[in-house]
Amino acid sequence: MDYSSEEDSDISESEIEEYKEKPYEQLKSGKYKVKSLNGTLRCPFCAGKKKQDYKYKDLLQHASGVGKGSANRSAKQKAYHLALAKFLETDLASEAEQIQRPTLPPPVNPTVEQNDLYVWPWTGIIVNIKNEPKDNVSGYLLKRFSKYRPLDIRTFLNKDDLTIQAVVEFNNDWNGFVNATDFEKTFDAEHHGKKNWVSGKSNPSSNIFGWFARADDYDSAGPIGEYLRKKGKLRTISDIVQEASESRNTVVANLANEIDLTIENLNKIQYQYNEKTMSLSRMLEEKDKLHYAFEEETRKLQWRAREKVRQILDEQEKLSEELERKKKILDLRSKELNRREVLTEQERQQLEEDREKKDVRNNSLQLASMEQKKSDENVLRLVEEQKREKEEALNKILLLEKQLDAKQKLEMEIEELKGKLQVMKHLGDEDDTAVKKKMEEMNDELKQKIEDLEDLESMNQTLITKERYSNDELQEARKELIDGLNEILAPRTNIGIKRMGEIDDKPFKNACKERFPLGEADIQASILLSLWQENLKDPAWYPLKVVQVDGNPQAILDGNDDKLRSLKEEWGEQIYTAVVTAFQELNEYNPSGRYTVSELWNFKEKRKATLKEVIAYIVSHIKSLKRKRT
Repeated sequence: MDYSSEEDSDISESEIEEYKEKPYEQLKSGKYKVKSLNGTLRCPFCAGKKKQDYKYKDLLQHASGVGKGSANRSAKQKAYHLALAKFLETDLASEAEQIQRPTLPPPVNPTVEQNDLYVWPWTGIIVNIKNEPKDNVSGYLLKRFSKYRPLDIRTFLNKDDLTIQAVVEFNNDWNGFVNATDFEKTFDAEHHGKKNWVSGKSNPSSNIFGWFARADDYDSAGPIGEYLRKKGKLRTISDIVQEASESRNTVVANLANEIDLTIENLNKIQYQYNEKTMSLSRMLEEKDKLHYAFEEETRKLQWRAREKVRQILDEQEKLSEELERKKKILDLRSKELNRREVLTEQERQQLEEDREKKDVRNNSLQLASMEQKKSDENVLRLVEEQKREKEEALNKILLLEKQLDAKQKLEMEIEELKGKLQVMKHLGDEDDTAVKKKMEEMNDELKQKIEDLEDLESMNQTLITKERYSNDELQEARKELIDGLNEILAPRTNIGIKRMGEIDDKPFKNACKERFPLGEADIQASILLSLWQENLKDPAWYPLKVVQVDGNPQAILDGNDDKLRSLKEEWGEQIYTAVVTAFQELNEYNPSGRYTVSELWNFKEKRKATLKEVIAYIVSHIKSLKRKRT
């Protein structure tokens, strides 16, 4: 299995030690195979490499080298190889011990062992298994006898005495033979070998017995004999040694033939190499000769080219000097002609330019004069209209006052007549003709006065309507002046436009400069100013209280308001005064909407500017523009 298919993203060098635990667990669980069925070792993380058959020492060196010192491998590949090195050192350390064992250990009793028939592949037998765990006997036995490197353990149930028997499989090489022999010697040393088992069958004990499987076991009845006959065969050690020798001789002969062929191929390659080397030497000599000739020819060509260029430059320099001399002569003649022509041309152009400038100046003065005349006429007309409207308003007010006095006088006379009539009705005789006549005259006079009063009230209502219309016209004129004079009115003049209800920012900037650094003061001042401007817009905040002044209710500023009191304590009198002034302006100009309103303002006298003052400023502004144009 190739690990590269799982390598979606790399890791950093610092995560290698932590990440190697994951592939190590996968190696332990068997996901990656290191040891093949024939006992050879391979690197599961280099599946694409040609070499797949390693010795233990070589594979450990390969894994450690890639994991610690390889510069062309990624961090994840290093982690995988470090995990392989850990697995070899921890879980496959037995492979190193097996390699150190002799290939063919000398038998203890060569006469007997060379001719004894053993079950091959090498197999051990364990009987009388009683007290071991029943759920995983094979695993338990593999762990218990792991030092003998068993490949597998098969268990069988003995139906006669209900005990468990087992067959232990070893490698089919000489290392497996040695392990099986050690396995048998261990049981013999504890007097639990085959002889002890056969002699003690009549009085069996609770211990387990084991031995190396031989011919009598191969031919025995029962499940173990059937398994041995099915999986193995009987062989003597001398037969195996002879087969190994024959196989080794065959391999040596084949290797010798391959070596001879390889040497022959190497000789051919060496001969071809010598031929190529000699041919290359001749080619290099030819190349050097051609290169030398090319350089010589190149030097000659360069020298000729430099000489030719030098000659051309000399000729060009002579021609340039001749051309420059003739050019100077022509320039002198041309300058003399131009000087004579320019004298008359300059005088003519100067006269033409003076005439055009004079015409332009006259036109500009004429246009400015006309524009000034129109402006003066418009201003005078506005002043006259303003004067006429004010006189009409004053006359209307005086007329209204006179009519009001006349009305009050008529009402008093009517009431007096009504009183006299009532008195005459109560005191006079109804049959007296003179009294009746007097009462009729008084009733007629009363009716006449009532009619005069009604006519007076009608005229008074008409005058009130005209006065309201005039006031509306004046307000409309003020609005038009506010909208149209934003560009004309300068910011530092006595007459200007003020936003009523807008807080003055100067106290805020001065206070913040004293408390905050220079770069932060303006930001803090803007934040505080915006906060209090929003507070002024809040209709729920109304810092006024109603008191009785001369018997009349009047709204004044509430000095106990929490917000204003905390503002004054925290930021001082100047900011407090600026906020209160803005609130009073909003309460006067826009108490319901609570948003700022533009107004014509006399900044010098700190009051609302009259239309007369604004028009006078416009006239002076127009005169200054006229002076600038002239």
